[in-house]
Amino acid sequence: MANAIVTIKIMPVSPDTDLGVVEEQAKKHIAAYAGEGDTRSEIEPIAFGLKALKITFVMDENLGSPESLEKTLTGIEGVNSAETVDVRRAVG
Repeated sequence: MANAIVTIKIMPVSPDTDLGVVEEQAKKHIAAYAGEGDTRSEIEPIAFGLKALKITFVMDENLGSPESLEKTLTGIEGVNSAETVDVRRAVG
């Protein structure tokens, strides 16, 4: 089968949450779920000093929906929510 490129948006509980720590832990969970692969992260300003962490990674589409990964990421300390915002099939 093919690979999927998935982007998950992680919202912290407050503007004071250290997104570096959240990113480090999230990447560990992503690697455990999808395996070691290409990942990219970015910080997206939301409002009033609040910023979201967006992590894009490659996974085998046979794994199915990343919904279970969202639930795992929501369990990280300082995380309010995790939502899959984009899924695309990788070509090539």
